[in-house]
Amino acid sequence: MKEYKILFTGTMGAGKTTAIHSVSEVPPVVTDVVNSDVSVDKEKTTVGLDFGMVTLDGGDRLRLFGTPGQARFDFLWKILVRNALGLIILTDNSRPRPLDDLAVYLDGFADALDQVPCTIGVGRLETHASPDLDAYAELMESRGRVFPIIPVDVRQRGDVLMLIDTLLYQIEARETTYDMLNGETR
Repeated sequence: MKEYKILFTGTMGAGKTTAIHSVSEVPPVVTDVVNSDVSVDKEKTTVGLDFGMVTLDGGDRLRLFGTPGQARFDFLWKILVRNALGLIILTDNSRPRPLDDLAVYLDGFADALDQVPCTIGVGRLETHASPDLDAYAELMESRGRVFPIIPVDVRQRGDVLMLIDTLLYQIEARETTYDMLNGETR
């Protein structure tokens, strides 16, 4: 049995804690405290990390980590992304400038995104249709990035598993391409 690390990140309130809670097979570890940021209508916020676990069909495990959303904790982002197999960035389409929010995480994880696959989950798209998924794709294209962008309700286990599966498919495709380029067969 192997264990792999996947990191969830995104703005405060985007649903990192909820996403991990939706799929974790163990009671999630959370480091929530009372929110002192009056600009966000949220009772509690993560100041350290969230942690959960998912077992794959073959018995391997995914360790799911969630970052704090506030940019002032970007030093933790750099620590938590170390040795991550992949990154899931959650955005909240109900926020005033969700594309700017995504840009913060594309910049904050730029070095890691050169090395690891990423999937973007867009929440609250059903109630806030603008910007649409094409606008997210255009933002990433303008930054030389191409990642899957998926509408998600982080309260729904199936939606979060779809984000994880999409990330795992990218990882598998990279490994297959690497093997082909190096003349290896599986």
